[in-house]
Amino acid sequence: MRSGVRLLEILAMLIATTADSSAEPMGRLFFTPERRAALERQRQLNIQETHPLEGATVSLDGIVTRSSGRSTVWLNGRPQNENARDTGVNAAVSPGNPGRAVVTPGEDPAASLRVGESINRATRERTDVLGSGSVTVRPSRDR
Repeated sequence: MRSGVRLLEILAMLIATTADSSAEPMGRLFFTPERRAALERQRQLNIQETHPLEGATVSLDGIVTRSSGRSTVWLNGRPQNENARDTGVNAAVSPGNPGRAVVTPGEDPAASLRVGESINRATRERTDVLGSGSVTVRPSRDR
């Protein structure tokens, strides 16, 4: 029950913050209505756009796994369905670690990347958005 009370506290804080008249508007979070309609038509007609991956580096920007088990992987800022090859890159989400994918750019050797990590295709040098930092998550005391 304590977690429900905490959720209500957080919601109240969010409402109070957004009700502040001096706060700047968030702006549009999603596409325009026209672009959303075009995307919906593409989805209904199963039209797949192809965007070949360009550049010397491959960045794993994000992974979303649906309840159906299908995944979408963002490479260099562009989404692609897991194991689709329309970009010339194969990306398969690691079954035991949903924040990691095995990325195979074209004929290059496969590389296991964490979300936020990039690899130079020629030198195989890796970079990470965290650099030498880290993110620490502590469990809630309510549990």
